[in-house]
Amino acid sequence: MTERKGAVTFEGNPLTLVGDELRVGTNAPDPDLWDNDLNPFKLSSLRGKVCVLVTVPSLDTPVCDMEARRFNEEAVGLGADVKIVVISMDLPFAQKRWCGAAGVKNVQTLSAYKEATFGTSYGLLIKELHLLARSVIILDREGAVRYVQLVEEITNEPNYGEVLKEIKKLL
Repeated sequence: MTERKGAVTFEGNPLTLVGDELRVGTNAPDPDLWDNDLNPFKLSSLRGKVCVLVTVPSLDTPVCDMEARRFNEEAVGLGADVKIVVISMDLPFAQKRWCGAAGVKNVQTLSAYKEATFGTSYGLLIKELHLLARSVIILDREGAVRYVQLVEEITNEPNYGEVLKEIKKLL
């Protein structure tokens, strides 16, 4: 499996991403994910909508919490043709608890905890932490990758303005 050393940093310290770098124009991989009730979930079930994949290390950290809440707010103005999914290695039980405590209802949280195949197939698994790197990936209605923003310093938030601009291009 491909490893990309120094692809992201944590507080300036280089980390290694496992898996091939995702490329715009390719079909999105469709590994198993898990919903908040431990049911298997496939991203391919969202075809027909513009799908925004927001990957975060853990919802129980301040930056990830702020980011997921921000996308929850933005989802309201984007309409029914856009589905925002927040994906982390957090256990489904923890994601469900976080959503309830945060009042998050406009984005869906999915867990990649079981075999970490989401992380490796999207090239986002941080080898040293066994967590996902912070990124935003936009898939078109057919499941093709149209935009990738890998946040190089994982303690930073993504560029929301750029993401929203790219979403609107696909509507």
